[in-house]
Amino acid sequence: AAAEAPLRWEPRCRQQLRHLQDGAGIAARLPPRLEGHWVSTGCEVRPGPEFLTRSYLFYSNRLFKAHQFYYWDPSCREPSYSLVIKGKVRLRQASWITRGATEADYHLHKVGIVFHSRRAAREVAAWVNGTSATGCGGFLPAGRSWAPGALYEVLSAKTERDCTAALGFAMHELSLVRVEQHEQALPQPGGRLVEELYLGDIHTERAERLHYRPTGYQRPLQNAVHHVHPCPACGIIYRADEHHPPILPARAELPMQLSGSWVSTHCEVRPAVLFLTRYFIFHGSNHTWEGYYYHYSDPLCKQPTFTMYASGHYTQGIPSSKVRGGTELAFKVTQARVTPMDQVTVMMLNSSEPGSCGLTNSWHAGMEQDITPTNGCLALGIKLPHTEYELFKTEQDAQDRSLLFIGERPTDGSSPDRPDKRPTSYQAPLIQCAGASEEFSKYISLKYLGKQDASGNEALKPLPVAFLLFIALQFLRWD
Repeated sequence: AAAEAPLRWEPRCRQQLRHLQDGAGIAARLPPRLEGHWVSTGCEVRPGPEFLTRSYLFYSNRLFKAHQFYYWDPSCREPSYSLVIKGKVRLRQASWITRGATEADYHLHKVGIVFHSRRAAREVAAWVNGTSATGCGGFLPAGRSWAPGALYEVLSAKTERDCTAALGFAMHELSLVRVEQHEQALPQPGGRLVEELYLGDIHTERAERLHYRPTGYQRPLQNAVHHVHPCPACGIIYRADEHHPPILPARAELPMQLSGSWVSTHCEVRPAVLFLTRYFIFHGSNHTWEGYYYHYSDPLCKQPTFTMYASGHYTQGIPSSKVRGGTELAFKVTQARVTPMDQVTVMMLNSSEPGSCGLTNSWHAGMEQDITPTNGCLALGIKLPHTEYELFKTEQDAQDRSLLFIGERPTDGSSPDRPDKRPTSYQAPLIQCAGASEEFSKYISLKYLGKQDASGNEALKPLPVAFLLFIALQFLRWD
């Protein structure tokens, strides 16, 4: 029975990857409809780390009122302070950079802050008094202190005061917008509509976030009416305000259980315009790992560009001293193989410098090649051998499914190849599709489901010339 387990469980991982490649039943309207109330589905982690929940309300007249609730802890049970943000947002044109996204302009009218402890008031007062921002000098007179529970205005368009820089606060996330609709599968026939709002990503370097313009997304908000069920956090966040921050239900901290197979839950987006799905197998018995990265040119992950397989080993994890609830590991990448899936990638790889990416001028669509002998592939930004300093976390969702969070990639496209570059936030979670006793390492080849040509063979879908040029100019990375 044990020998048959991989055969029994392999289809779950394969089925999820195929489901994503088929578009996962997702519809995305352009331009998106923002009107409505959108909430976090759990405690979010931003680079820093910062722990927060969000509740954003968009009106039909383009005005919005947004709440950001900040916490001391990764369970979002110990509120620090809350921001209430009022302004106006105007959708513009479809993004030329991030396919499937809409660009937007926004204008802030007011930002207020409410402290939920004296400690938070003291800490923020020190930040604000140390800033040189216009209109902030003497904002908090010497010898005075802010009181918990009171609302203080830190930005006002009317008085031209803006003290938000001291908080590392910016709403540039509103400059990139995408709304997705899909049906949540239910045990009984039929489904439940789920709407998700993707807003621009937050730069992994705090000093850069104030002027960074997003090209990727952060964890999506869900429509307060059309959200995944069950969602214990949704109602709590929906009913909260700046004076009554949401306190999420207590959750047991799980030990790091890495062994098994994990797969993406969505088509994922990286800054610098990379769309991909991921599939990992961790062998806890000997601390080795295998990873499959399926790259695409579109936001539904239907047009493959290249696939990469990587493998190596990892260290024993230790609790993170910087990100509570996280585990620090180091991953060594020792082998890699690449399969180009379209003619754009084939052309790029065949024009790479001899000896820098596999056998010279030998790349063909759909044919895998080992890039270990050339120490990686310069054209794709892959270096071998390679070590990355990682941050991991495992959780169980409201449906008791195991989730794996892996550290967020640096926004500048670099690699966390030094301990001081270790992530302090996470990528979109992977879901476990096979347990430790059901591991398998059979290569999953996602053959492109294209239209058939005249001879009956599957034809690769050509991409626009403009996109070909764009890809050629990008510094692609395997992560």
